[in-house]
Amino acid sequence: MATATATRLRYEAIKPKIGARVLNTKEELLSGELSEDILALMEERGVLVFPGIDFTDAEQVTFSNSLGGNADELAGQNQDAVFKVSLDEKAQHRNVVEYLKGSLYWHIDGTMNPIPIRASMLTAKVLAPEGGDTLFANTATSYADLPEEKKAALEGLRVVHSLWCSAFYHTPEPTLEQIDDWQSKGEAEIPLVVTNSSGKKSLVLGNTAHYVKGLDMKDSQRILHGLREFATSEPYMYEHKWQVGDTVMWDNRTSLHRATPYDPYCGRMMHRTIIKGGEAWETAAR
Repeated sequence: MATATATRLRYEAIKPKIGARVLNTKEELLSGELSEDILALMEERGVLVFPGIDFTDAEQVTFSNSLGGNADELAGQNQDAVFKVSLDEKAQHRNVVEYLKGSLYWHIDGTMNPIPIRASMLTAKVLAPEGGDTLFANTATSYADLPEEKKAALEGLRVVHSLWCSAFYHTPEPTLEQIDDWQSKGEAEIPLVVTNSSGKKSLVLGNTAHYVKGLDMKDSQRILHGLREFATSEPYMYEHKWQVGDTVMWDNRTSLHRATPYDPYCGRMMHRTIIKGGEAWETAAR
């Protein structure tokens, strides 16, 4: 009589400080049997690549739900369970395109949310003829490699994040109407160093990070940009060169990411789902 064998998670590391390539079949991933192992691997490696898995939208939603459930997308734009990421105004609402322009700069999704997104997931549907790949950087392994005196100096620092700060990256000379709109989205104050559910500390950085509260602006910018420069340096950074059908999932609380430049009218299309978080940023500052 044959003995049933439990499905095992199969993967290979991409780089010592970031990333793993998951090798299981689509059927194994959708079974739900590997969910706990996948989440644990994501916390360990930061970024998980599922090469050529070719999820349909329904399958991607099923997979996301098996890992903790889909989070709400942009207010007023969550008409479908899957959010379509495009910079082409023929395929996307103009206001959303303005928001998505920030994806070309290092950022963490959902820094304005009281409960941070646990993970984000992209599937490549249409590629850009040139550019349009995605860079990821691990803010946990980079934090771990900081000198102890630097870590001590960062403890307790708090950073004000805002959408209007990030918008200046792509629109340096906005109209007053644009500024009013951006500033109406509010601000959030987040600890610079947070701790995830496994006890791993990481940095919360990116283009929404406006300033360190209580510091001179010059000192504040040196800290934030210096840390970002370190966290996105070669040992901690992975560039994913997309193929149609690839899916990449990353630990949103320990990963900066950005798209490389591409023609916004080329038709590039990614389908995104995001996985619910469990702890507030404040809970993580321990």
